[in-house]
Amino acid sequence: MTVPSEKSPLALAAGFEPVDRARWQELALGVLRKSRAATDETPPEAVDDLLATTTYDGIRLAPLYTAENAPGDPGVPGFPPFVRGNRLRDTTAEGGERPGGWDVRQRHADPDVAATKAAIDADLKNGVTSLWLVLGAEGIPVDALPEVLADVYLDLAPISLDAGPDTRAAAETFLRLTDSLADSTAAGAESGAAPAAGARGNLGADPIGLSARTGARVELDVLTDLARRTAGTGVRAGLVDATVYHDAGGSDAQELGFSIATGVAYLRALTDAGLSVEEALAQLEFRYAATADQFLTIAKLRAARRLWARVAEVSGSPESPQRQHAVTSGAMMAGRDPWVNMLRTTLACFGAGIGGADAVTVAPFDAVLGLPDAFSRRIARNTQSLLLEESSLGRVLDPAGGSWYVESLTDELARTAWDVFTGIEKAGGIVTALQSGHVENALAEVWAERRTNIAHRRDPLTGVSEFPNPTEKLPVRTPAPAPATGGLPRNRYSQDFEALRDAADAAAERPKVFLATLGPLAAYTARATFAANLFQAGGIETVPAGPSLGPDELAAAFRESGAKVAVLCSTDKIYASDGEAAAAALRDAGAARVWLAGKQGTLPDVDNYVFSGCDAVAVLTTTLDDLGVAR
Repeated sequence: MTVPSEKSPLALAAGFEPVDRARWQELALGVLRKSRAATDETPPEAVDDLLATTTYDGIRLAPLYTAENAPGDPGVPGFPPFVRGNRLRDTTAEGGERPGGWDVRQRHADPDVAATKAAIDADLKNGVTSLWLVLGAEGIPVDALPEVLADVYLDLAPISLDAGPDTRAAAETFLRLTDSLADSTAAGAESGAAPAAGARGNLGADPIGLSARTGARVELDVLTDLARRTAGTGVRAGLVDATVYHDAGGSDAQELGFSIATGVAYLRALTDAGLSVEEALAQLEFRYAATADQFLTIAKLRAARRLWARVAEVSGSPESPQRQHAVTSGAMMAGRDPWVNMLRTTLACFGAGIGGADAVTVAPFDAVLGLPDAFSRRIARNTQSLLLEESSLGRVLDPAGGSWYVESLTDELARTAWDVFTGIEKAGGIVTALQSGHVENALAEVWAERRTNIAHRRDPLTGVSEFPNPTEKLPVRTPAPAPATGGLPRNRYSQDFEALRDAADAAAERPKVFLATLGPLAAYTARATFAANLFQAGGIETVPAGPSLGPDELAAAFRESGAKVAVLCSTDKIYASDGEAAAAALRDAGAARVWLAGKQGTLPDVDNYVFSGCDAVAVLTTTLDDLGVAR
């Protein structure tokens, strides 16, 4: 083995020719021409636009980032503006996180007190470090809180309460438990025993978030009263839950901008109530959605800290970082093929960990179906354990730092979100913006665009709009308490496809579509597979005709299938020669509608077309109507 010496250093790019952007554009253009995404006349400089995409915030994502895209110095971990994290990850941070990681927080909402106690016990013995308890009408009875926490060491496991309209009652109950802990600690100190740490957690007072979710009147005194009691302790009173805006279909910048506007409103209320700026900032925790788009999740959390650091700076407390709780997105969770949710939440958890969240909650894969069982809770917590223990995600300081793409995306997202925030402030603040409909209208605009992209399968959903499992048997779960309504809508990306599939499942007989395959197997396989995938996404069975059938044989196969709708599947060349006769034969056989899998205008004698980028929801809706399926 030869070791490079000082006289002959090892060159990092030894053996590689220098390449600049122009050369990359030429090479990329060659590939695009082969795939017919570009022509011989397409100039190399057009490659960037051909490969670029745009987020729902209008942020352009380039295909290639270089040092030229670096936005500037993001700082260092543990120091303002906290883009690179709130702390050094090799220390145990406030809140009970394990050294070199984050707080693994599990959510519990089962009204069955015995079941909840058993689930909490299993969680705390197997990697969970804090608890998120949903109380009141949507979860655990408030008066059962002492029993639920009877065996929990409150000085070791932080508790995050989520009680909605019952926040004050739940907080009072919890504070009585912490007072008991404080009394026992004092008694131990008097006897010479080592004093225990105090209880830690969050009381979950989020009056603006509650109003956004339910339409309730904003009562800031709930937050200020509780904050005055908990200031200087290990318990926070306030929460800024931005997931309400995410669940309504909003964009990342909207989620950030509305959360910062809410945080500023709380900061004003708390300082008006007599708390110092430092005390007020210490009372707040921010909750954000983590999605399967890992890079946007990373950038969102980094941008959120930068935004809040700016607020803290102008408020006179620049050393106060934003405390973040990342929750895997409820909007991205599917009720169909729910096991795919394990993959979605793993990506989301990865993004949250890399993005520097202080606490992370992974939703069980069956959350859409009802209350999770022991297996799904185990998978949820083990997702975090794997990333922490086996992948060592928490042992690296800001792993995404220095990535030209991530740094650029963080910067652009922060700037876009700041514009959203200042727009809310100009509208009179977040409370006024909610009451006037400004927030709802802004969210609805993004949701409409997102919903259209999902319907056209530009935003594909594995197991739902793409690659559905037509024979799946869903696991049965105990129904979860109904979530509160009355405010912003709660949307899921898969809801339109799942509604159609539910209708098909409820039909007395499984709806069918006949795949009228023309020519040999090699000719029709690609489009027949495409059509089958599309119709099965709506719960519609597809019956293939088989190879090389003439018009009469095709008509006979259609009658035998019991279907009422047919789809021609083949190549453009075969459509030109045999398509007209095949369509006529299918109509004579009783087809209520004849679709063609291919480009629009290919054959004038068909009713409609299915093709890549078509409105799949509209296609499925029309087909179910043709088949007499009630929706």
